[in-house]
Amino acid sequence: MAFDNIHNYYEHLVLQRLNDMVQADFIEKDSNFLEDVACVALNQLPARYVRYDIDMVYYMTIKERDQMEYEVHKAVTAAIDYVTQHKNGRANSA
Repeated sequence: MAFDNIHNYYEHLVLQRLNDMVQADFIEKDSNFLEDVACVALNQLPARYVRYDIDMVYYMTIKERDQMEYEVHKAVTAAIDYVTQHKNGRANSA
């Protein structure tokens, strides 16, 4: 039995937000930094597992979608600050 279609809906939202920020030159493009930010952001958000993204979008109201986008924005922003602080802290302590 394969479970390839099951994933956390927030993964797509977080990765899209990071891609948008990279393209706009708001954050650095270092893949290690971005992966750390993605992990920290996802750990701040609830898990919303779905088989297909369209299922989630279809059953949500506009208000719910806007709230999810806002929560993703907050989580990614906080994660960038957190990873940046800890990255600088490691560099300063070395």
